[in-house]
Amino acid sequence: MKLRIFTEPQQGATYEELLTVARTAERLGFDAFFRSDHYMRIGPGDPGPGPTDAWTTLAGLARETSTIRLGTLVTPATFRLPGPLAVSVAQVDQMSGGRIELGLGTGWFDAEHTAYGIPFPPVSERFARFEEQLEILVGLWTTPEGETFSFEGAHYRLADSPALPKPAQRPRPPIIIGGFGARRTPRLAARFADEYNLPFHTLADTKLAFGRVREACEEHGRTGIVLSAAQTVAVGADEGEVARRAEAAGHDPAVLRESGLAGTPAEVVDKIGEFAGLGAERVYLQVMDLSDLDHLELIAAEVLPHV
Repeated sequence: MKLRIFTEPQQGATYEELLTVARTAERLGFDAFFRSDHYMRIGPGDPGPGPTDAWTTLAGLARETSTIRLGTLVTPATFRLPGPLAVSVAQVDQMSGGRIELGLGTGWFDAEHTAYGIPFPPVSERFARFEEQLEILVGLWTTPEGETFSFEGAHYRLADSPALPKPAQRPRPPIIIGGFGARRTPRLAARFADEYNLPFHTLADTKLAFGRVREACEEHGRTGIVLSAAQTVAVGADEGEVARRAEAAGHDPAVLRESGLAGTPAEVVDKIGEFAGLGAERVYLQVMDLSDLDHLELIAAEVLPHV
């Protein structure tokens, strides 16, 4: 089981704070540092200091870290055209020496689109655009050097693209697709994803979703897709620490014990083991208080060695 640190900087974080967490996660031996890709705070609260762009952040971290993997969970397909996105991700992958992973989704938070002038079509169109973006990204990255790539879809058209630059990872950076959708999400994961991620669901829901993805992969003749889960984490050496960290994440401690990863290190190790029993190979630990580096230290010392 690989543990990855997952942050939500739209809730209030500067680049320097993200850099500190990423470097701490790298030093402590976590497998990856991921961030969300949002342009506005979700829910009530102070909107400051304002958003940081996900791919600008990852470009900086690519040069200021050396071993930890980096990625988004997830970039909305509504935010960027597929061609420029392919260029950005490939360049950041080069800058990192091949440590980038792209989580990509349809986009869901309509308010941030309105706030920043980003079109937000109906869900059926968002899925159609998402599927075309996946085809384009894979096509651009895997086209042999010296050849061109063209694509004709309902929403995007590329003609004789040089399909450059190429990412450092070959044939391409890993693609992560997530969500609890029963039909379209498993089908797209089976076609395009290296990893399927289910965020913030119960063990029962996780078992159901993993099963749907396995069935879709069998239908497409796929094997070897990585299964993962994302869970809010609040680990404490005692009940006081658990409560403080759960409340800092905006959760009732008792509720988070059931719906996330909260409790003593031993409790959290046991629950991660239950996710592993369902087939999860990675767990993304959503940490909300980025100033609480002792939290990462505790997880690294008391949880990471036992999973």
